Amino acid sequence: MTKIDFLRRSICPCFFSSSPATSAAAPTNTTTKKRMSVSLRDDIQEDQDKQREESTTTTETEEEEEEIVNNDHRQQLPPRPSKSMVIGTIYGHRHGRVLFCIQHDRLTSRPSLLLEFSITTNHLVKEMQCGVLRISLKCDRLDMRTYPLHSIPVWTMYCNGRKVGFAVRRRATDKDRQILKTIQSVSFGAGIIPNDPTEEEKKDGGEVMYMRASYERVLGSSDSESFHLLNPVDCSDQELSIFLIR
Repeated sequence: MTKIDFLRRSICPCFFSSSPATSAAAPTNTTTKKRMSVSLRDDIQEDQDKQREESTTTTETEEEEEEIVNNDHRQQLPPRPSKSMVIGTIYGHRHGRVLFCIQHDRLTSRPSLLLEFSITTNHLVKEMQCGVLRISLKCDRLDMRTYPLHSIPVWTMYCNGRKVGFAVRRRATDKDRQILKTIQSVSFGAGIIPNDPTEEEKKDGGEVMYMRASYERVLGSSDSESFHLLNPVDCSDQELSIFLIR
């Protein structure tokens, strides 16, 4: 064997073995790069998901805070007026002063509030013919600020915005109780109570006229109270309201 052949056999395998090693190493680098790129995409995706979650959490937190503020605002609103039902009776002699009586039970002859108006029954009937009647009783006296509304003795009276005199709180007499007892079976209606044609009745102003109905009592505050006529079904749409204002 010549020296050239010996060198060829001993050197060539070194080149042939190094070449496959280089080609094998290349896929390893490629795989590493692919893995790194996949990892980066995963990281980016995770960051985007976190941002979405944070934005969603922030939005929910803002909505909860807004709801709390709205709830606090609703809690700070003043309470609504309380309402109840009472029996109201307007009565009086035809040419005498008219009275307004409030009862919680129509079967009892003892009123919880009795006011005597300065106008006559005929005058009140004429005012009611227009279909709307609003009577306002006002008290501006400073010495009556601590009195309950039903204990105020004198009110300034306004009828549909016009001053018509005064209203006076008074106790029920035997005659008042007799009238209320006569109509205690009436829940809603108007009429005339017949009487004996005596000299005393003539002096009082003739026969007694009355109108009885249910009223909605509204307590606005310690300084305001009102009574609103409730019309039954299939009855005239008469609007009648009485206000006590201090």
